[in-house]
Amino acid sequence: MRLRSLRRRLPSRVRMTTVFAAAVALTASLTSAVPSSAGTSAPAAERVAARSAERGGPGQPEAHDVVLAVHGGAGTALDPDHTSPAEERAYRAGLTDALRAGQRVLRRGGDSVAAVEAAVRVLEDNELFNAGKGAVFTADAGHELDASIMRGSDQAAGAVAGVRSVRNPISAARLVMDRTRHVLLAGEGADDFAARAGLPTVTQDYYWTQRRWDQLMAAKEKERGARDGRGGDEGAGAKGADSTKGTVGAVALDGRRHLAAATSTGGMTNKMPGRVGDSPLIGAGTYAKDGTVAASATGHGEVFIRGAATATIAHLMEYSRLGVAQAAHQVLIKQLPQLGGDGGVIALDGKGTFDAPHSSPGMLYGYLTRDGRIITKIFPSESPANE
Repeated sequence: MRLRSLRRRLPSRVRMTTVFAAAVALTASLTSAVPSSAGTSAPAAERVAARSAERGGPGQPEAHDVVLAVHGGAGTALDPDHTSPAEERAYRAGLTDALRAGQRVLRRGGDSVAAVEAAVRVLEDNELFNAGKGAVFTADAGHELDASIMRGSDQAAGAVAGVRSVRNPISAARLVMDRTRHVLLAGEGADDFAARAGLPTVTQDYYWTQRRWDQLMAAKEKERGARDGRGGDEGAGAKGADSTKGTVGAVALDGRRHLAAATSTGGMTNKMPGRVGDSPLIGAGTYAKDGTVAASATGHGEVFIRGAATATIAHLMEYSRLGVAQAAHQVLIKQLPQLGGDGGVIALDGKGTFDAPHSSPGMLYGYLTRDGRIITKIFPSESPANE
């Protein structure tokens, strides 16, 4: 009832600027869909209770006192029945290594921006993840990478899109933020800028991995099958299918309570050359604002762009006073599926409250608490999809 009355009062209070009015209008329309626990049926209540025991429940934070979190993509995640012990160790080690890299920065008094950059660089260098070394192929068998980073203290941001020769796109994004008056550089201009700034450059074959090539071939076969009316080679598609909607990201809270977020990706397998998703777009794939939230998203990029996913989470928190878990759940579970896509987000507020809701069957992620505890989740049973 309080939210409804607040929504009726909002129009008279937000005529200062058109932008502010639009943000509040969006917030109000989303908030009206927040479910009331009073009307929850018994079976639904049982599901909520079960999920609460597993990961905090819908609209409830997964963890507190978190200082750093990373994700390795959302999608079908990993099937425990078809994941070898060695593969499980490798994925958990990849997430843990990224968290340790960010932890080292924070322990020596570094800021949240340096922490998320360090964490994402580790993931970019790990071919298990779709960023940097393990990037997927475009339709013309090339690689085009995107990344963005945002500082919560002053909302400075930097991004690169469609880069083809930068070893670590997240560092190029940081340089755009720190050394230029722009937010986003794309294509050849972004590659040239990174090279002139002294970042390590690579040739396209650096990104190549057999697994990503097999995924491209499977996607091409499925595409041919669809054109021929055969429905594609399901066997090849299943074997070569990407286990995640590959994106990596990190969010951090440093000792001065400053937030930061970063996201990096190789995009979608068999994507059109020149396609840009949500990862390099501030307010879609990445967002950070002190006192509100740091968020990094993964999923159907076009839908996250249309839904202004991470910025909307921040607006719900700032204007409707929702908690980080409530706001993230509202956007990821209620709004984006209605636009035709799924995915997930890692979201951290200025008090260390953390949640990782996802509408996809699974998401790879992990987090670090203030006392040094590391948790990683790679199987759907560890992090079931929210409802």
